[in-house]
Parts: sequence; structure tokens; C-alpha cells
Amino acid sequence: MTKRTANLLILIVLSVLLVQSGMTASSSIQDDEKVVLKLKLPKPMFVGTPKNIRSANLEQITGKNRGPFYVPPGTEFLSLNKPVTASDMEPIIGEVEFVTDSEKSGEDGYFVEFGPGVQWIQIDLENTCTLYALLVWHYHSQARVYHDVIIQVSDDPEFVAGVKTIYNNDHDNSSGLGLGRDKEYIEVNEGRLIDPKGVEGRYIRLYSRGNTSNDMNHYVEVEVYGKPVK
Repeated sequence: MTKRTANLLILIVLSVLLVQSGMTASSSIQDDEKVVLKLKLPKPMFVGTPKNIRSANLEQITGKNRGPFYVPPGTEFLSLNKPVTASDMEPIIGEVEFVTDSEKSGEDGYFVEFGPGVQWIQIDLENTCTLYALLVWHYHSQARVYHDVIIQVSDDPEFVAGVKTIYNNDHDNSSGLGLGRDKEYIEVNEGRLIDPKGVEGRYIRLYSRGNTSNDMNHYVEVEVYGKPVK
């Protein structure tokens, strides 16, 4: 190897290291610029570790509260009072509008109840948005596990084209929407926080298929955070 070739190799290596260093610094800066998502949580309706909850796909119970979740500055509360439709527009209890009214209490009169089987609700954000956080409360006045919780995003209101799944704990494909790798979980007053990882879409559809207490499907509230796409 000539001296000139050796020097050229050194320059190439140094250039690669500088690029990698710059990328790392840039990523670190982006992470540092994120802010804590401020949430208003409902009061707890039960305390202690739930007993006798059986689920083939249940996540490990730690009993710890969720830590802070970070989002880009300027993230907005997108779903407040946005239109809601459902697989059953005549629910057994409550109104579909409860899903986006920002009332998250676990008491009677704050949730909507749908019948057994696979049911869904759908939120129209009215604009295509970049999504950074989604919280869902099915029913938190009692320790329950809701089955086949699947959350999808699309710009198609019929969810035929451009469907992106951001959460799926249907481990055996019993709802027919594909096998999910996420874990089932016990409902608590914190709600379930889903990270959409910046996916874009106008419509959000949430599925479930009964729970460990009965065959019904419930929603107290869904909150969606992100930014409209400009």
C-alpha cells in the first residue's frame, strides 16, 4: 500500500466517523428537545393487585405507575369532541360521543357499552395528522382485561386502503385482523398509552372483543395527541 493510498483510507475513515458522530449528536438533540406529555387522569376506582384475572397473553403485572412519556414540542390534543362512529350506532348504554368528550371518570354514566363479539369505534380527526400518543380507557372501575384490542389508522374512512396497525394484542387472530404481538393488559385509571411512532392518518379505529368479566365492549374515553399535517 502506497503512502497516498494509506492517507486516503485514513481520510475516508475520519469522514465516516464524523458523519456517524453528527448523526448521533443530531438524534440526541432531537430527544432532548422532546417534552413530557401532560395528562389529566381520572381518580382510581380500585387499589391493590387484581386477583383471578386469567388471560393467555397477559403482560407481567408490576403494580408500578407509568413513567413520563415524551412528545415533540407543539403536540396538540387532537381528538377532543371529534366525531365518533361505531360498528353499532345504537349502543346498549351511553352514547358514542362519550368517547371524545374528555370525561374519563370510571363511574356509571361516563362510558358507552356495545354488545358482544368484535366491535369497533372510529374517530375522525377531520384532518390528516401525525400521531405521537394515544390513550384508551375501556372501563377502569373494575380490574378487567379486554380482548383483541386492535388500533388502526388510515386516511380511508372505510379502512380498506392505507391501513396501518399501531397496536394489536389479538395473539390468536380470533378477530380475523391478523396475529398481534402486543400483550393484553389490566384496565387501570391511567388508561393504556400507545406510541403511534409518528404514523399519519385522519381516522383511528379501535377494536375489542369482550372482556374477562363479560362479553360486552366498553369505552370511557380515547385521547389522541399529535400535529396536523401541513
